[in-house]
Amino acid sequence: MPRDIVVLGSTGSIGRQTLQVVEEFREHFRVRALAAGKNWRLLLEQVVRFEPEAAGLLHEEDAARLRAGLPPGLNTTVFSGTEGLVRLATLPGADTVVAAISGASGLVPAVAAIEAGKNIALANKETLVVAGEIVTRLAREQGVRLLPVDSEHSAVWQCLDDRPGVAKIILTASGGPFREYSREALARVTPETALRHPTWHMGPKITIDSATLMNKGLEVIEAHWLFGIGYDNINVLVHPQSIVHGMVEFADGSIAAALSITDMRLPILYALSYPERLANSLPKLDLAAVGRLTFEEPDRERFPCLGLAIAAGRAGGSMPAAMNAANEVAVAAFLEGRIHFNGIPAVVEKIMAGHSMISNPSLAEVLSADALARAEAREVVRELERC
Repeated sequence: MPRDIVVLGSTGSIGRQTLQVVEEFREHFRVRALAAGKNWRLLLEQVVRFEPEAAGLLHEEDAARLRAGLPPGLNTTVFSGTEGLVRLATLPGADTVVAAISGASGLVPAVAAIEAGKNIALANKETLVVAGEIVTRLAREQGVRLLPVDSEHSAVWQCLDDRPGVAKIILTASGGPFREYSREALARVTPETALRHPTWHMGPKITIDSATLMNKGLEVIEAHWLFGIGYDNINVLVHPQSIVHGMVEFADGSIAAALSITDMRLPILYALSYPERLANSLPKLDLAAVGRLTFEEPDRERFPCLGLAIAAGRAGGSMPAAMNAANEVAVAAFLEGRIHFNGIPAVVEKIMAGHSMISNPSLAEVLSADALARAEAREVVRELERC
């Protein structure tokens, strides 16, 4: 029987690639529900193609447009708002929820899905960044699997494979498009150049996070919660070729590594099909053609977002929620041309310095910390605009 899946964030980069995987493996996976933010036109195309029983959009006006566009005979129920996303995330009969909504807005439906006993194919790293303790505890209580979709965490997951004697895990980073830029040159980069990632094709927010190395800092926090590894035992190496996605070092000094082409459909497929491995039509890795693999330490002075994220993770409590919220606001402001590239870590650092941290926060307190940090970050952005 095919596995029934719900895709939250189906019109984003990960969501679209998830549906490409489903398209190739129709006998293995069946789409029960699809949800998007605002892109009702693309969602309509997806609904017509996959005929899910339910679909959802963030705003009711977009949901109304989707309903009006449904062809006769297609009995897809359309929901809207956060409540609608929760309805989809908890849909009876669905096996796995692909959590691919960008940013902290994916937290509430992910929690609802876990409470409903759904396995989570986790592409939204902010879910664990913002509320890692809450989410992992709830997953244990419900007997739910958190199946990593990020290529780095998928690689580590495959290397671990319940092996004993783990000493540390190593996450790799491409270094982004500005790996060799000076701090002065970084201040002059534009959103257009920042969106030209050298090895991956991703959505705009995660692409900017990759350029600042914030994405790798968020992944360190995510790895801490996914694998129960202390921050002192999680390393980051810059690997420009993006072929080695993650490594595990064992107590005897040996290292296991997972290598593959730079295509997110591979970790998506593994998360959906686990514990099976399915032969597929994707190109295979040709190491001779790659030629060489290089590694270097990240420069935390030029790219302070990496250290800021790890510091927030170490602090725990509500600090990661505040850090993540500030980063989302700052990245949006940079993409709008309101602040320069180096303004992103400046906003994050200021919000973290002024945050009144709550230890062991509830979900409501996490969401409150997120909202407050966003408001404060918007004010910091306005101050930077006036400078």
